[in-house]
Amino acid sequence: MTIEWMFAAVVAASAITVLLVLLGFWVFVIRPYLDARAKEIIAAAERIEPAVKRGVREGMEETLMELPETTLKESGRQVRRFGTGLFENGLSSLLGDAPNSSRKKSDS
Repeated sequence: MTIEWMFAAVVAASAITVLLVLLGFWVFVIRPYLDARAKEIIAAAERIEPAVKRGVREGMEETLMELPETTLKESGRQVRRFGTGLFENGLSSLLGDAPNSSRKKSDS
């Protein structure tokens, strides 16, 4: 056996040994640790979720109660106008210009 073959065999054996050690470290040390941490995080999220949901609901209710009624009506009107315009523009792009386009100009 020549020196080159012995050197190649030593390199291959070393590489295989390193890979086996790394695989064992991953399987027996890192993977169980990550699984345990993931279970802890999932359990914490399950405990926190109802409190967050309740807090968001209470915050929304409080905010809606504090808003003046005119603000809600005006916001609803703006959303309705935007939705109507979007719908009309979509239909006109599909079917062509609407014959009753003068109504849109007088609405604004």
